[in-house]
Parts: sequence; C-alpha cells; structure tokens
Amino acid sequence: MLPSLRLANAHKPLIRFIGKRQWPTKPEVQHPHPFAPPELKQHFADFLKRFESSPSKSNSSTMSSSKGGATGAVYQEFWEAPSRLWKRELQDWEIELVQSGGASLH
Repeated sequence: MLPSLRLANAHKPLIRFIGKRQWPTKPEVQHPHPFAPPELKQHFADFLKRFESSPSKSNSSTMSSSKGGATGAVYQEFWEAPSRLWKRELQDWEIELVQSGGASLH
C-alpha cells in the first residue's frame, strides 16, 4: 500500500517555466550601467563615439588616451610589445613560489 501512496503524491518542482524562450532579434541599445558614477553616465555618448570610430586590431599600439588620462600603448600581440614584456623561461624558485601558493618563500 505504501508504493501506491507515493505515486499519488508525486514530487512537483517548485520552479515553473512559463512559455517558450524568446531571444531579442536586435541587440539592446547601449547604455551606461544604472549604478555607474554620474560623471561616467554624462560622458557615455562620447565614449561610444570614440569606441565606434576606433580601429579594431589595426595599429592599436600607436593609440593612446587623450585629455590627460593614463597614456600607454595597447598591444594586440606580444611581439608588438617591448621585449622586456615578452614571455620568458621561469626560474626554479619562481615555479616553487607559484606551486606553493606564495607562502613558503616569504
């Protein structure tokens, strides 16, 4: 008799999905995050103009920020950067430091 009672009270999941999933056909209009600082919200249109006018992957190493911001080159590939920033062979002490979590050599 117990098995028949268990079938009568079948488990119902608490979550219910209503309808079929609908994905938008067009991307959402770009806007600043709702909790962004006010100065970023005010200049978001300027940012979009600069972002859309900037080249994608061509000569990005020669571009730099304007208006006194942090100036520096952005490199898409490692060989565009100075050789001091390239990958190099790790020394044994560096490998041990990473493998130990950094706590053993301090």
